[in-house]
Amino acid sequence: MATVGHDSDDVERQAEYATNEYTTGTSDFTTLQGLALQRTSTLNLQHSETVGSHADERKFSLDLNIGRGRPLPAQLPSSTDYLVDFNDADDPTHPHNWPLFKKCYTGGLVAYSTVASSFGGSGWSAASGRVAEVFNVSAEVTTVGLSLYVLGFATGPIVWAPLSELYGRKVPMMLGMFGLGVFSIGCAVGKDLQTEMLCRFFGGAFGAAPLTCGAATISDLFDDSSRGVAISFFSVVAFGGPFVAPFVMGFITDSYLDWRWTQYLTALMAFFALILIVLVLPESYAPVILVSKASKLRKATKIWGIHAKQEEVEVNLKELAVKNLSRPLRLLFTEPIVLLISIYVAFIYGLLYSFLTAYPMVFQGIHGWNRGLGGLPLVGCFLGEVLAAAYLVIEQPRYLKKLTENKGRNIPEWRLPPMIVGGVLFSIGMFWFGWSGYREDIHWIAPTLSGLFTGFGVFMILLQAQNYILDAYLTFAASAIAANTFARSLAGAIFPLFASYMYQRLGIQWASTLLGCLAALMVPIPVVFYKYGHIIRKKSHFIS
Repeated sequence: MATVGHDSDDVERQAEYATNEYTTGTSDFTTLQGLALQRTSTLNLQHSETVGSHADERKFSLDLNIGRGRPLPAQLPSSTDYLVDFNDADDPTHPHNWPLFKKCYTGGLVAYSTVASSFGGSGWSAASGRVAEVFNVSAEVTTVGLSLYVLGFATGPIVWAPLSELYGRKVPMMLGMFGLGVFSIGCAVGKDLQTEMLCRFFGGAFGAAPLTCGAATISDLFDDSSRGVAISFFSVVAFGGPFVAPFVMGFITDSYLDWRWTQYLTALMAFFALILIVLVLPESYAPVILVSKASKLRKATKIWGIHAKQEEVEVNLKELAVKNLSRPLRLLFTEPIVLLISIYVAFIYGLLYSFLTAYPMVFQGIHGWNRGLGGLPLVGCFLGEVLAAAYLVIEQPRYLKKLTENKGRNIPEWRLPPMIVGGVLFSIGMFWFGWSGYREDIHWIAPTLSGLFTGFGVFMILLQAQNYILDAYLTFAASAIAANTFARSLAGAIFPLFASYMYQRLGIQWASTLLGCLAALMVPIPVVFYKYGHIIRKKSHFIS
């Protein structure tokens, strides 16, 4: 898993060395020795790519003594003699070798934290009508609360991504769940709309922590042979939250508990996640695990030179700003792959949050259901995601076979066919929803079943687009994903602001037709990259 930051020549040499060692032959691909070399090279690459990993070259005027007039002691031998590492490919402390049960409960806990975060986001839509009544504003004004929360998703990773690469996954997760819980309580007790909106934004910024660390944690735990299946299961939970939360929060809002308990529930979920993280979540980031190992060895042996590579990191704020702000923007606006894929993903992600406006219009406005029942048809989208995950699990052996036949060298474009299928089905689902949901005399099951296609499409597009970017921009993966995340979160924040006006002015059927046509026009984007992506990648300055 690549991290932000790099020294271009050094990273390219290490990546080339790792590739040569790992792909010298088919037999080397499957040997434990090859695996050990790959892991060592990956750890070195992670260190060289970590924010602040390069020594600060500024010169300081210091007295060359260590206090009380004593001169500096003699230099230690080569620092590499004191570096800790994993013993071999079977080292039980490496997350890839943890027992399956430990991997599952670690991934499950991170997934649960992601659900808590998504409940805080999409659950607001079910309560927004009641919030409008309490504060005497229009429903469109309270929609800003959803947009601000998603905008927090865009800004939070600026902090959480480098923090997770410096101090591991557990620290950002703890801080994120604590902040989400606190600001959710702020929303629950807020006395005016300004307080609600401020708490919504900061709740989203803190709630972005599990979204930022989630996929990275899964990558920490599983190797290439099983990571695809694990990511699929994790993504079902992560992407499914926005579809499940509205009906849960809708029933709460319509009950005697009222809308404020939707925020109390989010806070309770966040604090419960915090307790579990503190008590039982193990650190899964390999460089930080080695830091712990080095600390124990120093205490046991009194050999104070023993250290982990991660402990050589020096935080440089200028480097931090460049690699978390400048590079993602340069990738977004200068790389055709990142730009066009991000536009496509942003559009789909924006529609995902506009569903939170469209579905209540159909099932509450046209069919006359209450808030709780009106959110239940979104389960159709969730089931579509489950089907998409099942499809990817079934396809995984075929993907691994191609990987083995190619001597372990991955071709990024292999990720795109499922994305193309998902794009087509998503467009069909939009047309289906619009023309089956605009009249009361059409049975409610018709627009509900359209969610099977839209949910399948959302899952395939978002997941495979992320995998494609990760594979194509391995060295700069974190910056490329940051650019993609920023674009999609910005769309997720903007779309709900005009979605209600669009559906009201155009009608359910024509608004959905318009969006379905736009989605269909974007289907050729992955098709073009499937045919010509290898040529485009050769011309990139960011792909070695």
